[in-house]
Amino acid sequence: MGFFDKIKKALIGETKEAEQETDKPLVDADSPENQPSEESQPAQTPAEREASEAVAPTEAADSSDLEAEQETAEVSPQQEATTANKGEEAPSIPEEVAKDTPSEETPAATPILQPAPETESVQDKYTKGLTKSRKTFGQRMNELFANFRTVDEDFFEEVEETLIGADVGFDAAMKIADALRQEVKLRNVKKTADVQNVIIEKLVDLYGEAGVGEVNELNMQPGLTVILFVGVNGVGKTTSIGKLAHQFKAEGKKVLLAAADTFRAGAIDQLVVWGERAGVEVVRGNAGGDPAAVVFDAMERAKRENADVLLVDTAGRLQNKVNLMNELEKIKRIIQRVDPTAPHEVLLVLDATTGQNAMNQAKQFKETTDVSGLVLTKLDGTAKGGIVLAIRNELRLPVKLVGLGEGINDLEPFDPNEFVVGLFKGLIKE
Repeated sequence: MGFFDKIKKALIGETKEAEQETDKPLVDADSPENQPSEESQPAQTPAEREASEAVAPTEAADSSDLEAEQETAEVSPQQEATTANKGEEAPSIPEEVAKDTPSEETPAATPILQPAPETESVQDKYTKGLTKSRKTFGQRMNELFANFRTVDEDFFEEVEETLIGADVGFDAAMKIADALRQEVKLRNVKKTADVQNVIIEKLVDLYGEAGVGEVNELNMQPGLTVILFVGVNGVGKTTSIGKLAHQFKAEGKKVLLAAADTFRAGAIDQLVVWGERAGVEVVRGNAGGDPAAVVFDAMERAKRENADVLLVDTAGRLQNKVNLMNELEKIKRIIQRVDPTAPHEVLLVLDATTGQNAMNQAKQFKETTDVSGLVLTKLDGTAKGGIVLAIRNELRLPVKLVGLGEGINDLEPFDPNEFVVGLFKGLIKE
């Protein structure tokens, strides 16, 4: 049984009406069989006609009574009170005054923005966070099938372009197109819904195969766990550290942060703000100082205070690979002086909204340092969620954490099953 078969039920949409609309054959889509026939309407007997004519006036009367009731209900409470007290018609309200007069029904509609419920499930977060990616993928499929009535070589080439445009990666797109060619022949697939199902099925199975043996959980230690964060500026590195610190703190862990990004203006202050929000201490130095010295102080303090977790922020300067490599290696050496087994995780933070640029960053960082996992931020703000498929298929790097919203609780441990369901839910048709 493939990965797709294991989660198929979760992928299938709840409504069957949408399935019937999309379940049209690629060939003979305008078949006369689908056109309604006048003969299909049942003929009325004379008795039924007399009964319907007798009911018509009653319906009209009921309608007029309903309109009268609605007109009466539209009278404002102020007008009713005035009429009751004075025994005369309510005075008309000038237009200018009426515009400024608040409606009695307005207060009921005022709470527009509601805080997210604390009990929101992980599946709900994935489904909500991947809405843009899911809608965009569905739209791409609709456009693909709208332009083709037959499954030919041009169709398969368009499938490749569609998948590449969905950021699933070049290699994955080629594999899916080749597998689709075989499946269409074996199953004699003709309906658009069936072809779409095969495409998603192959994507899911490829995703499952690439993840065999992958460990998505953080490598937490019985004593001190040291996690090093790397990535270019602007990807949400410091924000991710602050959110993760908040989660560890909520779990009852003793957490320390190390502000080792001493080069970027405001980086230290930004981490201090997140430390205050999360309720954890930040070990910091002077701007422009030696980041390795900050990390050494943080390691010593973490050992002295029996901290459970140390999160280390580092500078992001991908454009200078040599300096980046040297700086990270120096930081690692300093960490290992205090704890030879650390760092226990080196997490590369990527901005999901950048799509293939995130892939290029991952490839370059993988060449310069020993990345153990990925943090994918801003998944809720992009239609490029397919980049996870490309990263898993081409880089063989496990995604450890994903950002599914802007709230402090919206950084979630990566769940491969929930991700696939959130990305393709409702797009599979029975």
